[in-house]
Amino acid sequence: MIIVYEAANSIEANLLKDIFAQEGIDAVIHGEYLQGGIGELPAIGLVQLIVADEDQLRAAAIIHKWEQGAYTL
Repeated sequence: MIIVYEAANSIEANLLKDIFAQEGIDAVIHGEYLQGGIGELPAIGLVQLIVADEDQLRAAAIIHKWEQGAYTL
């Protein structure tokens, strides 16, 4: 398993996880519930999307499209 993305928040992480699922990639979100500790914990890098090693390149392509605004709600 490998971290492919550090999301700004759990909403962004869940949106990307759903996009991954549509593309046949299983993803796990780590740190989703740590956001409540902001102030005690660092405010960045808490919410991470993790995929299987073999899905890393496909996930990176999806993230690139996400960052370019190719996916809209």
